[in-house]
Amino acid sequence: MGHIINCNTARLMKQKTRKRMLYILLIYVLAGAVLFLYQRKLLYFPTAKISHDYEKQQLNHDNVTLEVIVLNQGQKEAIIYFGGNAESVVYSAKNFLAAFPQQTVYLLNYRGYGGSSGQPSEKGFFADSLLLFDKVLEKQSTIAVIGRSLGSGVATYLASKRPVKKMALISPFDSIRSVAQNNFMIFPMFLMLLDKYDSISRVKDIKAETIVLIAENDEVIPRIHSQRLIDEFPAEQLTVKIIADSRHNDISEKVEYYQYLKDYFNN
Repeated sequence: MGHIINCNTARLMKQKTRKRMLYILLIYVLAGAVLFLYQRKLLYFPTAKISHDYEKQQLNHDNVTLEVIVLNQGQKEAIIYFGGNAESVVYSAKNFLAAFPQQTVYLLNYRGYGGSSGQPSEKGFFADSLLLFDKVLEKQSTIAVIGRSLGSGVATYLASKRPVKKMALISPFDSIRSVAQNNFMIFPMFLMLLDKYDSISRVKDIKAETIVLIAENDEVIPRIHSQRLIDEFPAEQLTVKIIADSRHNDISEKVEYYQYLKDYFNN
């Protein structure tokens, strides 16, 4: 009798274990499905349109209207700025005016951001960067680019496709896929992501002299992801500056930030 009871108990324990495993698997699959379906809402944080008095330029293509803020119109050299995620680029205009009085500066509002129409996507951002570069090249003889955080992925793509003179990358990463995998370790992000921003694979095609600015205490882009990208550049092509006591979002508030950019692009 005792043997039968033990067998029944063991059978019940196995059944409970199977049920638990099925529940865990179901939760995993559902969580993965939500992550996949809403990944762009988790990746992009579009900004609202903000009224300002700076000169604006509109570009139309792909059924999208892009709004670009233009500073110091008419200079021989140009700088194109690709901002970070959730960044309203208009708030950088005053500092760019002060730092680059000899260059025409173009601040791109990504599609879906700051008055530009459309929906954010890697493919769309890349196409927009090429369009803007080609339009700027009709007016300015040389073009440099600055890409911050998410914008570093756009900047590296553009520099791999067009003759960029100089490039600055602020809080850059090796790839969004790598960063996402670090944040969601239990999911196969390398298979799930639609927008990968694989900057590290493009370094071999970048000829532009490059400076990288890193926040000492960056809590959004772990240093390892920036370092992997840095390690792919030839040493003679790259300058790296670490801004002390700075974090991902306040790096531009440090005095050194614009001083480094100013010295770099004005030499």
